[in-house]
Amino acid sequence: MRSVVKNLPYPIKLGLKYAYGMIPLPIRYGKVFRDTYAFLQESQWWSREKLEEYQIRQLNKLLHHAYENVPYYRRVFEERGLRPENIQDFDDLRKLPYLTKDIVRENLSDLLAQNYSKSKLRYATTGGTTGMPLGFYWEKGFTDSKEWAFVWRQWNWAGYRFGKRRVTLRGDVISKFKRGQRKLWEYDRLNNVLFLSPYDMTEENLFKYVGVINKFRPVAIQGYPSNLYILAHFLKNNNLRIDQIKCILTSSEILYAHQREIIEESLTSRIYDHYGNSERNALVVECEEGIYHIIQEYGILESIGSDGNSTSKEDDIGEIVATGFNNYAMPFVRYKTGDLAVYTKHKCACGRNYPLLKRIEGRSQEFIVTKQASLVSLGPAIFGIHDLEWTRVRQIQFVQEQKGKLIIKIVKNDNYSDQEIKEYVLKLFNIRLSRICDLFIEIVDDIPRTKRGKYRVLIQELPVEFESNESSLQV
Repeated sequence: MRSVVKNLPYPIKLGLKYAYGMIPLPIRYGKVFRDTYAFLQESQWWSREKLEEYQIRQLNKLLHHAYENVPYYRRVFEERGLRPENIQDFDDLRKLPYLTKDIVRENLSDLLAQNYSKSKLRYATTGGTTGMPLGFYWEKGFTDSKEWAFVWRQWNWAGYRFGKRRVTLRGDVISKFKRGQRKLWEYDRLNNVLFLSPYDMTEENLFKYVGVINKFRPVAIQGYPSNLYILAHFLKNNNLRIDQIKCILTSSEILYAHQREIIEESLTSRIYDHYGNSERNALVVECEEGIYHIIQEYGILESIGSDGNSTSKEDDIGEIVATGFNNYAMPFVRYKTGDLAVYTKHKCACGRNYPLLKRIEGRSQEFIVTKQASLVSLGPAIFGIHDLEWTRVRQIQFVQEQKGKLIIKIVKNDNYSDQEIKEYVLKLFNIRLSRICDLFIEIVDDIPRTKRGKYRVLIQELPVEFESNESSLQV
């Protein structure tokens, strides 16, 4: 069908696109979306007991499927002398081992459900903000549709409705070009969204951004915290305003308190933060009260302390371990995300009965200094990558020692030559960063961990900080 439409005369294609755009978004998203969205409108008001009963039913269904159809999990159960019916509650779930990123890499084919044909699979990758890209599979037409239903429910909590104007400032690469150069923004008429390039946030361009945003008059602005932080600083330092924003939608990076303060002050609206991951197995979102809710219909989220036990005391910090319900093509059971969360026993005044978190910690969102001495978050350049060949790169690290210059260290997969990897990585990041930084690729055997055993995706040797005066950058 797509090939037929592609070969139609331009006026007919334009007419079809216009007609398609007149169809309400929930209809365009499909039946899986509509059914899930309708269910979520009801389930958000369930009691804690009913939500937990739902989780156990979904867990039993998922584990029976995994045992019968996924070679890796059949092996895990048999090695432990278990069957799915032995997992009856949340405590029993701990009889199963953690799933780590290394295990996923080493068992990719065995983690695929054998009752799914290849035509039903979509290959995806994490952006690699931890410095280690990861490849996996989703179920086409299902996993993403469910994801959007959960996203839209939270956006509804924020007061944002289908079809209303939205500005997006995150990792998406603008595809339109003018006079051989990528444009700074692109309007998606079908979804009524104005995309702004997060890679071109110079002072000159930010004046243009403010102008086009005010002309567009969006109800919502969506973006990575680091990008919105740059915009907010610019507004404050230049005494500019964007008054019509009703809600701010952040995701994909940790939102720090100092960022929240200046973003909400400058955009004169409330932030609704969203924690999830590309693997589609954990979801924590803010409600109208600004409290983080663990979304139980999405999956089971465990918070595991350094002693290996579940966190249970106020302000305990634990690693998020997640079991997702929305991807039967490649189930992730007790998946160690590497992200940390702060536990709380409190109940939210919004009336919903989800368990809560005080805050999420652990995502990478450091800044690089461009040729023009402006700041750009490295997060969008990494997180926005879902290229099919991205897992050619086993590990990646960026090092900046001079303004406008960036060293990219690569640990490659063995199946590729040094030259192939250099060309691939250079092409990939030239699209995002070449106008603001000169790039230098180094192939290395290993990228050392920090003393705490973590990878740092950016080694920033320049003393970068924001200032509240005319210049927002000090180097």
